[in-house]
Amino acid sequence: MSQKEIELILARHLASYLAVPVFVADPMGNLVYYNEQAGVVLGHPFEDSEDLPLYDRLRALEPKDEAGVPIPVEKLPLAVAVAEQRPVHCRLRIRGLDGVPRHIEATAFPLIGFGERHAGAMSVFWEIEEG
Repeated sequence: MSQKEIELILARHLASYLAVPVFVADPMGNLVYYNEQAGVVLGHPFEDSEDLPLYDRLRALEPKDEAGVPIPVEKLPLAVAVAEQRPVHCRLRIRGLDGVPRHIEATAFPLIGFGERHAGAMSVFWEIEEG
């Protein structure tokens, strides 16, 4: 891992201890980490991931709204939190990298560093029961 800003290092550290799936993205929109729980939902562990820009990683999940309509990656919570530096929440459907469809809720929020510097964003998500 190349040298990262302290906020990203701390966010990654926190994410590694949380019991819910978490993504961490840098301010350029690169997915820099996701925890073990996120790897389970995605169907692919972080350690086996190649470096991919956030949009490419999210596009691979084939995100759709609850009616099955594709969602542009720019409208997904983590992408919005990175680009617009505001919190976002939604329900959506994805297809994990293991091919398994999943129904999830996601909340993303910007990371603000020292001097109000945009440090990236973090997303917490979880599977929800069908019904």
